[in-house]
Amino acid sequence: MASAARSLSVGDHLRQWRQRRRMSQLDLACEADISSKHLSFLETGRSQPSRDMVLHVADRLEIPLRERNLLLVAAGYAPVFPERPLGDPALSAARKAVDLVLAGHEPYPALAVDRHWHMVAANAMVGRLMAGIDAALLTPPVNVLRLSLHPQGLAPHIANLAEWRAHLLARLRRQVDISADPVLAALLTELRGYPAPAGAVPPIAAHGEMVVPFRLASPAGVLSFFSTTTVFGTPVDITLAELALEAFFPADAATADALRRLAEGETAARPRRSAVS
Repeated sequence: MASAARSLSVGDHLRQWRQRRRMSQLDLACEADISSKHLSFLETGRSQPSRDMVLHVADRLEIPLRERNLLLVAAGYAPVFPERPLGDPALSAARKAVDLVLAGHEPYPALAVDRHWHMVAANAMVGRLMAGIDAALLTPPVNVLRLSLHPQGLAPHIANLAEWRAHLLARLRRQVDISADPVLAALLTELRGYPAPAGAVPPIAAHGEMVVPFRLASPAGVLSFFSTTTVFGTPVDITLAELALEAFFPADAATADALRRLAEGETAARPRRSAVS
């Protein structure tokens, strides 16, 4: 993808992202506070944008940081957004924040994923709920969406699989539309090819839910969750910009009690450490 993108001119990039956002030249010109004529010149190559102009228009188009670097390179400038691994010392404060959020969410499950839905980190409850999953699906990098919908993953244990599958596919499709990421597009095609459960997907209003629930069958009964997504505000590092924390909350008292008992039971089962060092 990167090599193909680099072969495009900066004008080609701008036009493609503008069309992807379903904006006319007039729409984008008004958003960027420039003339339609100037924007047309930028897209056709009749005018060369400054570095600041590239970043300004990219911001108005809400282009991901990774692709903003490609845009800068296409315009003849050096990339400005670094991409460090999460274990890099420069990101230590961010990594600590992630670990604190995940640990603080227990006894409820929470995990961190990258832009391709690979699991970067998770708290202990996530591991407990994935017991019995095919080992091949748990080989790093673990893809959370594949794990959820694969017939040898969580899919047979999801009580409302038709509804949850439709929700995940719709969410992924929106990400593909926004990012134009070919890896996500391939993942969407793969997930759509998994066996679909029989029966129509019930409308949310039919069962009075405020959000799409995730209902997982377990030895403790059906656990019902709703989820939230947390991202870093105003990141300037690509890794942080593409990181998301998915936290699951109990949707009813029975689920909260079951998770609490599960966590307390495992804590009690752990051997106590000797006081002798």
